[in-house]
Amino acid sequence: MKTILCYGDSLTWGYDAEGPSRHPYDERWPSVLEARLGGAVRVIAEGLNGRTTAYDDWLSGADRNGARLLPTLLSTHAPLDLVIFMLGTNDMKPFICGRAIGARQGLERLIGIVRGHDYPLDAAAPAILLVAPPVPCETGDEDFAAMFEGAVTEARKLAPLYAQLARDTGCTFFDAGTVARTTPLDGVHLDAENTRAVGAALEPVVRRILGL
Repeated sequence: MKTILCYGDSLTWGYDAEGPSRHPYDERWPSVLEARLGGAVRVIAEGLNGRTTAYDDWLSGADRNGARLLPTLLSTHAPLDLVIFMLGTNDMKPFICGRAIGARQGLERLIGIVRGHDYPLDAAAPAILLVAPPVPCETGDEDFAAMFEGAVTEARKLAPLYAQLARDTGCTFFDAGTVARTTPLDGVHLDAENTRAVGAALEPVVRRILGL
């Protein structure tokens, strides 16, 4: 059985702005992807609220720096056939980075970690799929609006930057914004319908990568 690691933030964790709460397990996009692959692939969801590509955020009790935690998780879940990255939204916070180019550079750092990692038992490095997250939208939630000030404009640059990065590095690219929209409840997260849509849309992409 092949194994996929989904490495992301609250969109992968399954944060539900309505509540707020967490989407049921089978509603989250990694679970939907696994179900649609029909038992041929084990999909591991490694989502952390607030995770960045490669930047420190000292506002949480958990380490949100994606570059620092990734090597441990690559060894924990090895051998892996595919790593799916869906990160960058939290990089858009002005007190973290605030620039799409920063998220692009952070994602390139993660690609380098995957390809240069010392895998157990000399396992080969997995394939990589870069997923641009849906762009934040305007919201009446004042806290989220302040936290992501300027993010709507800057995040629109992520998909083109990630697509070019994928071409430059030989990765596969998918724009989740083509199938899903963020909820105006907080401007950042996905409701159940939209997180399911991401998982469903990734099925044919993953099948092509893994030769299923």
